[in-house]
Amino acid sequence: MSAGHDGPLVEMRDIVKVFGTINVLRGIDFQVDRQEIVGLLGDNGAGKSTLIKILTGVHTPTSGQIIFEGQPVHINSPQDARALGIETVYQDLALVPLMSISRNFWLGQEVTRRIGPFEVLDKEGMAERTRQALLDIGIHIRNPDEQVGSLSGGERQSIAIGRAVYFGKKLLILDEPTSALSVGETAKVLEYTKAAKARGMSVIFISHNIGHVHKVADRFTIISHGQKVGDFRKEEVSEMEVAGMVMTGEVPERLRLVPASAGDD
Repeated sequence: MSAGHDGPLVEMRDIVKVFGTINVLRGIDFQVDRQEIVGLLGDNGAGKSTLIKILTGVHTPTSGQIIFEGQPVHINSPQDARALGIETVYQDLALVPLMSISRNFWLGQEVTRRIGPFEVLDKEGMAERTRQALLDIGIHIRNPDEQVGSLSGGERQSIAIGRAVYFGKKLLILDEPTSALSVGETAKVLEYTKAAKARGMSVIFISHNIGHVHKVADRFTIISHGQKVGDFRKEEVSEMEVAGMVMTGEVPERLRLVPASAGDD
């Protein structure tokens, strides 16, 4: 990838997805700039999940193009997405409840050390590095050896976010990250989202809770029935206007006069 490229981190151009006879996405343009949090919003069935599944290699677009760091890319699997630096934290987190926090943190990237002719897991090293990595973005854990199954939903979200930040991912996709969390836990997850941006990451934040997205997003992309309603910077639009566009798919007259924001072609 071209490290010197100073354009958008990712651009999805004219993305179409057809399942059988159903046209789910009808020529969507979507982009995320560097170190930007974009709220991706739409009602149930709007197409936002399909768009993200194309970006993460779960689905292949029927037509359209994905540009990552200025280069056209083909993302044919979640492994391809991860290799580019795209990490997704799903609502049903990919954490193993019976494993410890540190084992989950290092899952698939375990650290080993040699004892004579044998190579063994460096459990102490992984535990300490997990504790420090999470602390670096403001996440305090009681004990890295604690089972993930004993943690609250918010604590699990924080570990998943911390892991993505630590392993140097470029784009973090949060799919309904505050669903079913308490008010206090939601506030923490929103703080960790902003911390990820402060560490240089870009974030796509998908949520039905417009109030939560409004607290952290720099810009909103709203889609309805497989088409883009528009892109709006936070300072351009109120929370109530965003909610209205999500529900109706209609742009308020006041906003139709606003010049196109970043992300519109």
